[in-house]
Parts: sequence; C-alpha cells; structure tokens
Amino acid sequence: MAISPHLEALLSDLRALHIHLHEETHSKYQRINPFYEDLFDWKERGAYWIKDDKDITIYNSTTVVGDVEIGEHTWIGPFCSLDGTDGIKIGHYCSISAGCHILTHDTVKWALSGGKEPYDYAPVHIGDCCFFGVHAVVTKGVTIGEHCLIGAGAIVTKDIPPFSIAGGVPARQIGKVQLEDGKVGFEYCR
Repeated sequence: MAISPHLEALLSDLRALHIHLHEETHSKYQRINPFYEDLFDWKERGAYWIKDDKDITIYNSTTVVGDVEIGEHTWIGPFCSLDGTDGIKIGHYCSISAGCHILTHDTVKWALSGGKEPYDYAPVHIGDCCFFGVHAVVTKGVTIGEHCLIGAGAIVTKDIPPFSIAGGVPARQIGKVQLEDGKVGFEYCR
C-alpha cells in the first residue's frame, strides 16, 4: 500500500523530531529513552494526576488506575502499575523503582470458582520516605510504615512496620533503617 505524500512528510518530520529529542536526552542525561518518554516531561504527568505542583514524577510507561494519592516529592519510575481500584495512599519523599506493582484487588477466588465468587479488594497504605527496589510487588490490604526499604523483587503480602528493611518472597523484615542526625544507616538481622 502506497503512503500519501502528506503522510510521508509527517513521517519524515516525526523521525527528525525523534532524532532531535534522542540526541537532546542523551546529551542532557546520558540516557536513551523510549520515544514517548522523550516527548513528554516526567513531572508533567505527576502534576496532571495531582492537579498541583507537588514535585511528583510519574513515568509515561507507568499505569495509574483508580483512587491513588501521591505525596509531595515522590518519584514513580518506568513500567510501574498502581492499581488504586480500592485506594492507594503513597506518602511524600517515596521512591518507587522501575517495574513495581502496587495492587488493591485480586481475582484469585473469582478465577478458581469459575466466576462464582467476586473479586477481593483492600486498600494499600505506604508511609512517608519509603524506597522500593526494582520489581517489588505490594498486594492488596498491605500497610507499609514510614522510612521502609523494600528490596528488589520482594513480594509484600503482610504489613511492614516503620523503619524496616523487607525482602524476599514473601517479604519479611530482614533489618532496620536507622536515622541519626539526618544520616541513614542499615542494621540487618543475623
């Protein structure tokens, strides 16, 4: 199928824009983004979601659904999923790394019963000043206290107390976060 001259010109302009933005991003940040991440500013999406200037970053590849509250100065990386169908509250100064999933529902009983049982829902609460390593998962009904470090690949199925380091599948407390005079330290369980 032949492409019209008008569409050919648009395609040429789009490719030129891609090259320009690609080079600009590489020069500024020493990184190569997917094209759509270069088109739109990361902060713009956070400002749109909250409707206020609270210095929130939400990457364009991240999906946000339902009732999701995000605190000031929080960073949500690429390829995350925030399922707020029953409500998610994320504190301020949180960092949620690439590929994290925060879920407020599941379809386990629905699927196993052949659709006879309903979906299960429960909200998720995340305290202030938390860090989530890449590909961490938080399941429905979980509360994570403030100043927690959730390790990469952890699957959090139960509440995590404040100032905890949690890791594993399922996640369990493997240490404590220590704050003294503004400095962060880690104490791991033996």
